Amino acid sequence: MTRLGPFEPRPSLAVGVSGGRDSMALALLADRWARARGGRIVALTVDHGLRPGSLAEARRVHGWLGARGIAHRILRWTGPKPAANVQSAARRARYRLLTAWCGRHGVLHLLLAHQAEDQAETFLLRLARGSGVDGLACMAAVSELAPVRVLRPLLPIARVRLAATLRSAGQAWIDDPSNENTAHARIRLRRLQGALEAEGLTAARLMRTARHIAAARASSEAQVAALLARTARLHPAGFCEIDCAVLLQAPAATALRALSSVLQTIGGTAYPPRFERLERLYHALASGAGFTLAGCRILRQRASPFWLVCREPAAIGGAIRVAPGQIGVWDGRFTIARAGGRARRGGAPFTVRQLGAIGAGALAGDGPARRIPSPAMASLPALWDGRKLVAVPPIGPVSATLGARQTFICHFSPPEPLAGASFAVV
Repeated sequence: MTRLGPFEPRPSLAVGVSGGRDSMALALLADRWARARGGRIVALTVDHGLRPGSLAEARRVHGWLGARGIAHRILRWTGPKPAANVQSAARRARYRLLTAWCGRHGVLHLLLAHQAEDQAETFLLRLARGSGVDGLACMAAVSELAPVRVLRPLLPIARVRLAATLRSAGQAWIDDPSNENTAHARIRLRRLQGALEAEGLTAARLMRTARHIAAARASSEAQVAALLARTARLHPAGFCEIDCAVLLQAPAATALRALSSVLQTIGGTAYPPRFERLERLYHALASGAGFTLAGCRILRQRASPFWLVCREPAAIGGAIRVAPGQIGVWDGRFTIARAGGRARRGGAPFTVRQLGAIGAGALAGDGPARRIPSPAMASLPALWDGRKLVAVPPIGPVSATLGARQTFICHFSPPEPLAGASFAVV
């Protein structure tokens, strides 16, 4: 933990605890570490609601930790669940719930229980996908997300040692049945562990390789940030303009990483696009051709040296309902809040969905709307009451639209920042 600091004199930590072996061991170890320094932890369990009995399991964890004097909260993922890519959606929801709780309660450090085999498996999965330096650097021991530092203190620790830790403490844990489901690539790799180690691909060796790549990644981040500062203009309405002439003059490796960062930010994804697809985009820009990648459209603009990167309308997430006093996340990129004195005591929920071509046409003559390139207009978040367009939050204040004492707030808050101190090698 000392290597992951600094910490306040009486550290306050949140710990993500699923009830599995690794996270239960982390909770016990982190609690002992914090108490020795006059601090405390709060364990957070996300109930995704994807399996029967998941809430009962969360309550069992609550009982286990409560018996040890460890505070515990259950966070529930409510609302409709996606039919496809469920694991990815659940992971995004989990991070969103955990970091939001930390932000509301002023907790600066969120501990997660990824360990050595997790890191090795992540390396192999990303190698199989053809990832570049960003992907092969794998999980960072320290990373920064708004509004919390995410710490992974168990990355050097083997799974078998965490199980031994729990046994010595007399602590049971929950075995997730999905960890035996060979429909998942990670589980198939786990089954190959013995054969891989026989060929020298041990978890320790793969972790060392990931650390070497992580060092290369960290050293290049300043160059990428400097290039983005010269070439990219990020708009709070969720699109970006890039000076490709300047971008393509930079070293190819730096330009590719800058492009990846822009696509992650505008597409609202937690992971970069595959490297070979990114290379195709790079060559398309050099030839002057448009492209679609990672849920984004990349288009040349007339009479401007800047290319437009905006959300691909077909890739946008579904509508969400926002009732008075609620906060929601639309398309994984915009935080939507509806607040106000009277609003908390009544009022029907409004629907947030993309503006679309019809709504964009209705705003064509609006003054602020003239600053939005037309391909980006249709993908803006908009507030609808049935088929009636109520407001488009990024284009102007909307409090008058909802009533004198109500406010509808919309912030562009993608999972990944365009550039910043988001990665550290430890």
